[in-house]
Amino acid sequence: MEVCEIVRKRCGFFNGVNVLADGSRGGLSLGWNGNGLVNLQSFSKNHIDVEIQEEENSRWRFTGFYGAPEVRNKSVTWELLRRLGRDNSLSWLVRGDFNDILFAHEKQGGLLREEARMEVFHKIFKACRLEDLGFSGAWFTWERGRTIERNIRERLDRGVANDGWLHQFPRYSLRHLPHSFSNHCPLLIETEDVGMGRQTDRFRFKA
Repeated sequence: MEVCEIVRKRCGFFNGVNVLADGSRGGLSLGWNGNGLVNLQSFSKNHIDVEIQEEENSRWRFTGFYGAPEVRNKSVTWELLRRLGRDNSLSWLVRGDFNDILFAHEKQGGLLREEARMEVFHKIFKACRLEDLGFSGAWFTWERGRTIERNIRERLDRGVANDGWLHQFPRYSLRHLPHSFSNHCPLLIETEDVGMGRQTDRFRFKA
């Protein structure tokens, strides 16, 4: 049994799609339970794209995305996301480790991020008509280095969605959860946060 499947089942998800990594580490896995119908649309080592039908008239699209960590390969994964964004027929949620930041204040420590690189990231979301969902919890989602001099923190993981998804799930929430063994924190997205009331802007922000 492959590692992704073992981890997915240990997390309690017995239905799923696994994409093996190139090499011995990594890989992508999407898991789910319940009676909802999940149809796989496409996949690669950088994404899993599915269509979800929860009820008779409730359909939407989810993409799990992994951006290239190497600068030389970023244009390839950005072009992949751009191609996925050409299909605007459904409400669309994208959640993943994009391995980049949108704003300078999303990074603490280390070298400053180049403005041109962040601008390219902005343009990809704009081309795909995706809006950042905001969050609650700790500001940074990734950390490296234990000493003050070497410590680097960045918001590499995020959820973004198009207008259709935001209107379909106006009571959503996105939380950065505590983590221990990983240098990334888990992101929990709930489509119905019963504690929010109608305050749909609580988890939104603009720099």
